[in-house]
Amino acid sequence: MGTLFARVTNTATADSSDGAGTWVLRALDAVGRSDRLDLVTELTKCAVQAIPLGRLRGILHGRPLGHPLHPALVQLPVGTWMSATVLDLVPGYERPARLLVALGVVAAAPAALTGWVDWAEQHEQQMRTGLLHAASMAAAAGLYGASWAARSYGCNGLGRALGFAGLVVVGSGAAVGGHLAYRQAAGANKAEPVAHLVEPGWHTLGRAEDFAVGRPVRRMIGEVPVVVVREADEVFHVLADRCSHFSGPLSEGEAVDGCVTCPWHGSVFRLSDGWNVGGPATAPQPRFTARTDGDGSLQARLPDAS
Repeated sequence: MGTLFARVTNTATADSSDGAGTWVLRALDAVGRSDRLDLVTELTKCAVQAIPLGRLRGILHGRPLGHPLHPALVQLPVGTWMSATVLDLVPGYERPARLLVALGVVAAAPAALTGWVDWAEQHEQQMRTGLLHAASMAAAAGLYGASWAARSYGCNGLGRALGFAGLVVVGSGAAVGGHLAYRQAAGANKAEPVAHLVEPGWHTLGRAEDFAVGRPVRRMIGEVPVVVVREADEVFHVLADRCSHFSGPLSEGEAVDGCVTCPWHGSVFRLSDGWNVGGPATAPQPRFTARTDGDGSLQARLPDAS
């Protein structure tokens, strides 16, 4: 841990003229690059993936919502703790402040569970940063738990002090979470740019006869890779090749029972419409309309492209 801290500090202080904001950014970037805790990361990942959640795992990922559930659930503990802080500054509101602190501690548990389920399907840089985020939020929950206990025994002054400390740690953990979500793009739909990168009109992908039935094949439409699956003699499906979860190549996965499975994290997409029906992906794959022209060439375009 000491070596990791030294590496982060040296990287972060490479240019002291950049200011505090850039110092923090460099430090967080260094955490993502460090491999010192990879053994812990791997063991924790295996433990989380071994939890027998069944269909609940997809719900915890946020598949029914179309985006990760974790950011939505964290609003409750953070909101209640911030509200408790406001009440702590107003005399006579000790009891409602204690109730809000307690509610935040209880609500932190499902928020943490969704976070861990998402974390176990991320790439190594995100997982390293995610460990720091999780440690920060666990420390905050611990401080608020102690604050709740102190208030319950009538030590309101100590309870408020622990609550203020907890809010500082929550803010720090939230900053790490923001780095994870926006700089490292954890949870973002990786296939969303496809519609903005593909030129309008029909694009030729090759001779229809060159595509074997049931075998995913990678082709390019401009700069965008697509996967082509021939389901029957005259039935072709074309989806964006890079998985919406983490850009895994669907063309290297398996096409079975009308679906294609990403080889990286097991997300399953329906070939007919690109809908995500399994795995950690929360967004569907962009689907292309396919046809064969008079010369026997397979062509594709986005459905709303003229």
